[in-house]
Amino acid sequence: MDIATTSQKESGEQPNEIVESKRAVVKETISDVEDEDEDEDEEEEEEEEETNQNDNIEEGLLDDYPDDAEEIDAIHSRISYIPKLGLERFKQLERLCLRQNLIMDIEGFEPLSNTLVELDLYDNKISRIRGLSELTKLKMLDLSFNKIKHIKNLDTLTNLEDIYFVSNRISKIENLDHLTLVTNLELGANKIRVIENLDKLILLKQLWLGKNKITRLENLSPLSNLRILSIQSNRLTKLENLEELHNLEEIYLSHNAIEKIEGLEKNLKLTTIDIANNRVKHIENLSHLTNLEEIWANNNLLETSCFDELNKELGGLKELTTIYLEGNPMQLANRATYRNKVHLALPQVKQIDATYIR
Repeated sequence: MDIATTSQKESGEQPNEIVESKRAVVKETISDVEDEDEDEDEEEEEEEEETNQNDNIEEGLLDDYPDDAEEIDAIHSRISYIPKLGLERFKQLERLCLRQNLIMDIEGFEPLSNTLVELDLYDNKISRIRGLSELTKLKMLDLSFNKIKHIKNLDTLTNLEDIYFVSNRISKIENLDHLTLVTNLELGANKIRVIENLDKLILLKQLWLGKNKITRLENLSPLSNLRILSIQSNRLTKLENLEELHNLEEIYLSHNAIEKIEGLEKNLKLTTIDIANNRVKHIENLSHLTNLEEIWANNNLLETSCFDELNKELGGLKELTTIYLEGNPMQLANRATYRNKVHLALPQVKQIDATYIR
């Protein structure tokens, strides 16, 4: 129980002691915030110093590329200032990869506005999305592993099909309404709490939201073309609101707090279900999924009684080839006979956990 809300009777503290405790908590919180601010300031100073040490490193870096180059890879080259690369020389450039550099500002891409279709800025030091408005032919944009907090300034990039924002500091899905051609959106490892503002992405086929802070499956109904939904390592407790995803083929839900397999009645095209590392107690509500090929349900709460449920729910699924159940009580309590029991219940299966059946 929180120290600030503990009653005097239960804690045995006098009023003045409680006030001092509250003050201590507030003081500690302020101290934590100040430490974080100091860390960010130090980090920015280090980045500026590192950038200054690499002045002019861009000049001549691309001299070996011919003027008619269609693809350039300048990975891990300590680039910090894009305008000095002399990109105006490349009139036919379609793909540019600047991964693992020291870029802080997106700038200097205007000369490539008529040709560039793929831009990879993965693992740099970018904190703001800007300087891209003229790249209207872009189909792929990768800004993963940067320091971006807000999705914005993408309105003119209406030809985008693949967007990668993995491992940034994004807390809200926003400003994507104009990107109606997007088929693949990756937002894993951010700080997102709510699935929202995806209504216009009706062509979306892959949505990756793993390692965020999402508590509920919601606002997915417009995504009728979705094939893959990955929402691993979040805070889900219930499988719900998937009724309109008739084309869903793969769903990844591991490392949540889901207690029951349910809500998949309309998802008849499912081939893969990953519900590992949850709190599931029964194998249920799966017998109608005749296209199911793989189910990963390891590290849940499935007891020995679930051996009977295997045949009942999965025995008739002729396409099922792989099942993971290790780490459940049904395996831990039956180590010597576990694999035989699973094989007897599901003779069509070719792989149990990580081992193929001989």
